[in-house]
Amino acid sequence: MNERGIPYAVSGAFALREHTGICRNTKDLDLFLPPQDVPLALDQLRKEGFETEVPDPVWLAKAHRDDFFVDLITGMSNGIVTVDNSWIANATPSQILGIPVKVLAAEELLVSKIFIAFRERFDGADIVHLIYGTRGRLKWNRVLELVGENWQLLLWALVLFNYVYPQEASAVPEDVWDSLLHRFHENLTTPNTMANFRGSLLDERMFAIDVNEWGLDNLLEESRRRREPKIPEDAASKPAA
Repeated sequence: MNERGIPYAVSGAFALREHTGICRNTKDLDLFLPPQDVPLALDQLRKEGFETEVPDPVWLAKAHRDDFFVDLITGMSNGIVTVDNSWIANATPSQILGIPVKVLAAEELLVSKIFIAFRERFDGADIVHLIYGTRGRLKWNRVLELVGENWQLLLWALVLFNYVYPQEASAVPEDVWDSLLHRFHENLTTPNTMANFRGSLLDERMFAIDVNEWGLDNLLEESRRRREPKIPEDAASKPAA
């Protein structure tokens, strides 16, 4: 992929180690890349003897060869966050097994974990470890830009960080707290009574009762439908142009 100039950034356990020093066994290699570059990446992997598939055009393609597994990730499964060229441009130069690569920047890595709050998996510990491991170096404006209208999840993560590391309160700048708490206070004093239920964006199974029995909005379905660009479903078998 390096030789063909395919843009990607390594994420997962390798990125977590890069930014926190935490070493974690991993069964696969996670690569983040823009959706439009997935067909070329899959084409290259097939030439290297990998079998490829697109299990979810909204965010995921896969490749495997023997005991080697690669996940090609273009965003979040709920369709809210999409990888674009800026994610690759911001990535950190590094090396893995002597191969020069780009590793997902701490800001993008943090935001990629912000929606992972499932019953069976919660990435809150990874988020607070990222903030702790990079304290003083995070570009908070970039984090705020990436979370956008989902800022409450960032505030939630920061409250968790403050609980876990109360002695490291200065790791989060005051202006970040001020901005988020001001928005939160506005939400409380002038609530938007027309705002949609958003539980399914976090976990469609845990909040299925809200949608299926209580008649609340299914923003997950809508968000995934609107997500563009998607990975072409034939990218797993069709040669890249």
